[in-house]
Amino acid sequence: MDERARAARISVVSNAFLVLLKLATGLATNSLSVISEAIHSGMDLLAAVIAYFSVREASKPADFEHRYGHGKIENVAGTIEALLIFGAAMAIIAEAVKKLRLGAEVIQPGIGMAVMGLSALINLCVSRYLFKVAEETQSVALAADAWHLRTDVYTSAGVMVGLVAIEITGLNWLDPLAALVVAALILAAAYRLTREAFTPLMDVCLPEEEERLIKDIISSYADQYVEFHKLRTRKSGRERQIDLHLVVPGRQSVAQAHRLSDRITAAIKAALPYTEVLIHIEPCEEDEGCRGCNTCPREEG
Repeated sequence: MDERARAARISVVSNAFLVLLKLATGLATNSLSVISEAIHSGMDLLAAVIAYFSVREASKPADFEHRYGHGKIENVAGTIEALLIFGAAMAIIAEAVKKLRLGAEVIQPGIGMAVMGLSALINLCVSRYLFKVAEETQSVALAADAWHLRTDVYTSAGVMVGLVAIEITGLNWLDPLAALVVAALILAAAYRLTREAFTPLMDVCLPEEEERLIKDIISSYADQYVEFHKLRTRKSGRERQIDLHLVVPGRQSVAQAHRLSDRITAAIKAALPYTEVLIHIEPCEEDEGCRGCNTCPREEG
């Protein structure tokens, strides 16, 4: 099984367990903050399922209908996940405001504290694993899933602190207040995920540091070509797509130009994994005013 799919499956299993545990605890203790965490984990579970299926689809090779591959399905999945999280946060805020107005008593907050502590520990371990696999495989969907779980770590810890405060002070209004804090953290995570997942769908260029690296690699072969232009970059899931025009001496053979193109392509792929490079070769239009640029092959004779 693909490493990305294996990581996504682990996330599905851990989230399913935590949803059931938190929901049962929240209902038993009448704690809105714990129930809000169950809703949060429910969104994480749905996100993990989406991530699982998206990484499976994204790993498929290009076909007749999808000639650039299936990578963008990860970006679509990440955007859907972010929108789901926005919805969950809105539901939590509405219920928290209602309970602040009407009031509600939390029963046995100690049980909720233990469950929140366990949840934070599980999600910390799983999110670290997902971040590791996402970095190694450059998976947008897994990175989004990892951020979901890392946010859950912070929100679970926040709910646990709120329940401790209720246990000490007996102030039940701290429970919906903690739920509002959870919702605010969820909204922040949703905004970040939306920006990271959606922008590649608009074919934005690669990050500045990656484009600089590409230009440096091409420039390292400057003694073998005249100039390059029309450099374009974009990302589809984890796949980078790069194309450019390379101007070579007019007297250079097709075979020489092809070998140069292959060397540049190989160097870029070595520096940036999961990259497709397309180089359009153009001949230099030499004229009588050409002063030479040390790239044309010398004439024998």
